[in-house]
Amino acid sequence: MATSSSRDAFDEFVRARTTALTRTAYLLTGDAHLAEDLVQTALFKAARAWHRIEGDPEPYVRRILYTQNVSWWRRRRWRETPLASYDDTAVAADTDLRLSLEDALRRLTERQRTVLVLRFFEDLTEVQTAAALGIGAGTVKSIARQALARLRTLAPDLEQLLEDAS
Repeated sequence: MATSSSRDAFDEFVRARTTALTRTAYLLTGDAHLAEDLVQTALFKAARAWHRIEGDPEPYVRRILYTQNVSWWRRRRWRETPLASYDDTAVAADTDLRLSLEDALRRLTERQRTVLVLRFFEDLTEVQTAAALGIGAGTVKSIARQALARLRTLAPDLEQLLEDAS
């Protein structure tokens, strides 16, 4: 049973980190509504285990976010999901660049998009990305290489941005 102090700690975590978690979820899913659902699911699962979480809860919650997203894209594999517009000026200051990047990311597979988000937005290492997704580090390297090559083809104007990322 949750104590008042653990409930307060959870509430404070939710208030402080929901925006950042939602931004990551949006990059993972490419859909604002799915991103909100993903964050809500991750926070619900974290709330149930809150009394067992030691130290900083953010890595635990982000791990739930990543694994839940993988679970969802395995189930959704048969259908395409559109990329909705996400109005967050912190994502990109240049509107044309942001639109070009959103369009290019939408055309990647969900697995490719997830690997790129974890590697370059979340700044995880290949090993950390592999552990978060339950795949091998070599697979992460391969998927990232293929995704970056596909982005170069889909959005040549992003070349400088991609060179900075690799």
